[in-house]
Amino acid sequence: MTRRVNKTLQPASHRRLLLPNFCAPDSVITVVVITELVAVVLTLGRSDQIGDGSFWQDLARTSLFLLWIGLGSAAVLCKARAYLSGLTVPRAVIASLGLLLAVTALTSEAGWWLDQYWEQMRLIDSHRGPGAHLRFLGANLLTCLIVGSLALRYFYVAQQWRRNVQLEAASRVNALQARIRPHFLFNSMNTIAALTRKDPALAEEAVEDLADLFRASLRDSSTPLTLKEEMEIARIYQRIEQLRLGDRLRVVWKVKTLPLRAQIPGLSLQPLLENAIYHGIEPRPDGGEVIVSGCESQPGMIEMTISNPLPAPGDESRRQGNQIALSNITERFELAYGGRAEVEYGVKQDRYEVRLRFPRVEQTR
Repeated sequence: MTRRVNKTLQPASHRRLLLPNFCAPDSVITVVVITELVAVVLTLGRSDQIGDGSFWQDLARTSLFLLWIGLGSAAVLCKARAYLSGLTVPRAVIASLGLLLAVTALTSEAGWWLDQYWEQMRLIDSHRGPGAHLRFLGANLLTCLIVGSLALRYFYVAQQWRRNVQLEAASRVNALQARIRPHFLFNSMNTIAALTRKDPALAEEAVEDLADLFRASLRDSSTPLTLKEEMEIARIYQRIEQLRLGDRLRVVWKVKTLPLRAQIPGLSLQPLLENAIYHGIEPRPDGGEVIVSGCESQPGMIEMTISNPLPAPGDESRRQGNQIALSNITERFELAYGGRAEVEYGVKQDRYEVRLRFPRVEQTR
């Protein structure tokens, strides 16, 4: 028997208007660029001769006047952003345009009377008609309505695109981490099953460690872990594998100089440690040594290395992996740090080595 779940799509009229933070530097720069472009267009439309002294004077006056309007509008929208975000799209658009028109009207009035006062101080007769004031105010409001509508549309689309990119990145991180989880959880359960009859006390300890691993793997993948937390997860897994491999497994940690509060994408070290044990320790009858080292290679950059021995050449027990963990970690580091992080791996001096380099971003508390 199938159950049908009815889902009601949210109408467009009930969606929220996404606007950027107009107090942020990049938004202010965008407002200034748009304002200057409008000033150039208006000056070109009024000028008969381009390049003479009057053209540049007109451009300077127009730019100054429009900058008052543009920066004033950005400040008002910045303060009203919380209120506008709670409105539906039609109401938020109307309210935003109303605020822009109000700023334009106030600035136009201030500019008009300032210009009148300046001309009286210099004893200049401008010969303006009786309707010049209203024509000036109406032209400015109409220009504000057109340019403001286009600008709001641009900011809305840009913010929507940025939000979609962030959501897509978050979903990709969740999918990548979900593929890593079964990779070590099921192997750990097999280890516990083997210990149940052999040594129930050790099996109980392994169950507790596995529960800690479950809690770590089920946490929100969008929240990075500190290096201290990430290395603790890897050590928990090491304890489980130590029960299975015994003295054949030796793990050396050289991480005393690492900044433990620095952040790293969750489940980055544990899959690499598992690969090192699976490919470098299990095939060797006498086992081997896995070395985990880390340091701040240069100011602001952390480098971590996980290396394991290689099986003897021609050894039939040598295993070929599909590099799922390495591919996932590489993609997750790219999503988290962009081009600032590096994931390198390969054979180096008879050992297989994976090297992680990523920016130092510490957790603030």
